[in-house]
Amino acid sequence: MFDRTRISTIHTLGPSGTNCEAAATHYMAAHGLAADVVLHRTLEEGMARVLDDPAATLLGCVVYPDLHGLVFPYLDRMTLADQFLFDTFPMLLAARSADAAISVVATHPAPRALVPASHEIRLVTSNAEAARSCAAGEVDACITTAAAAERHGLVVLRDHGPVPMGFTIHAHRALVRRAA
Repeated sequence: MFDRTRISTIHTLGPSGTNCEAAATHYMAAHGLAADVVLHRTLEEGMARVLDDPAATLLGCVVYPDLHGLVFPYLDRMTLADQFLFDTFPMLLAARSADAAISVVATHPAPRALVPASHEIRLVTSNAEAARSCAAGEVDACITTAAAAERHGLVVLRDHGPVPMGFTIHAHRALVRRAA
């Protein structure tokens, strides 16, 4: 049994506007938790912070590249304590303008299949970072969330809609009592 009531912090992928941040907020509301959400550049950076705080958890995403790297190296201290389904924000191909010439598209590795085949891919650490990169003119377009596109004033070129997604909660073993 997982004692969620002892969770004080949920660490997850940032910057603000990621699907992981939305999933963390959903998880807290669904379980009546009053925890803080702390955003990190990568989930690996988040895990490093969680390891030192028994009341902290890490929220991951089942399509996160190398999710196994957040499970197996930490089996002595951490466990995959919970999982849930939650629809992502609508996933978009977005740009600074509707008539932009597109050559390079920023994307997190997970949704890279949404980049049209004729475009070069520039990998970034999150969907929200992809939107920031596009808005800053570092790339021509991005695969991002509707929330991040709106925050950065980007124009939707293609809307793939929300994606039913699995999210994981990694907790200290002390918070989990396994049935015999």
